[in-house]
Amino acid sequence: MTGTFGIAAIFAVWGIGWFINTRIAKARGKGLGLIAAIIFGLTLLLMWELAVIALEVSRVLLPPPSAIAARFATSTDILWADFLQTFKGVVMGYMLGCGAAFLTAIAIDRSDFLKAGLLPIGNLVAALPIVGIAPIMVMWYGFDWHSKAAVVIVMCFFPMLVNTVEGLQAADKMQKDLMRTYAASYWQSLLKLRLPAAGPFIFNGLKICSTLALIGAIVAEFFGTPIVGMGFRISTEVGRMNVDMVWAEITVAAIAGSAFYGLVALIERRATFWHPSQR
Repeated sequence: MTGTFGIAAIFAVWGIGWFINTRIAKARGKGLGLIAAIIFGLTLLLMWELAVIALEVSRVLLPPPSAIAARFATSTDILWADFLQTFKGVVMGYMLGCGAAFLTAIAIDRSDFLKAGLLPIGNLVAALPIVGIAPIMVMWYGFDWHSKAAVVIVMCFFPMLVNTVEGLQAADKMQKDLMRTYAASYWQSLLKLRLPAAGPFIFNGLKICSTLALIGAIVAEFFGTPIVGMGFRISTEVGRMNVDMVWAEITVAAIAGSAFYGLVALIERRATFWHPSQR
């Protein structure tokens, strides 16, 4: 494929994809949004393939999607083992970090002293670079998934804390006054009014942390892990110039992160169906 013909083919693929998605956007129907997203993704992948071939890009620099798919298909056992190792740290760190942040937010809500003291400290912790935290956590908790979970806890804590604290203030003043006229206790007001009102904020924090958790665990594996794990595989295969394997690991991370985010979003839709954002 010559360069000129390849570039023309790239623009043609983009034009066809644009035309199809424009028609889908004008139509109405359940699931059409998903179809449009799939077509858009396939269009980008095909343009990537054509660009690599037409411009004769070295596969060491940027392998085509076909090479990545071939490596993915022949390395599923390695990819699965790496995913399980990394995801153990992700799940444990996510649950502990978000859970601790939620409980801390309730404590802050009850105490002006904690609100003035803990939030600035949380802001400081959130600003710490992950490349500085990860080696320390590996030294403290060892090379297994426990150190990765510790890094995830640090990364998830502050976003969840800020969103929950903000959400607990979201209830309308008139609604709070109504609860006081009913002589509702703090916990009754919290459970029946303020937590439901904070639901969108809480789930927003959970969705943010769902992506941060995976990133944190993968980066932490660069600094020490058993001979398995997504971060370990990426750093190792880059050194071997096996870039197609690196992209296969990135594909697994993207699929896992999207699925994790989608699961949290689905739970949010079920739990906060009454909120205007879900209508």
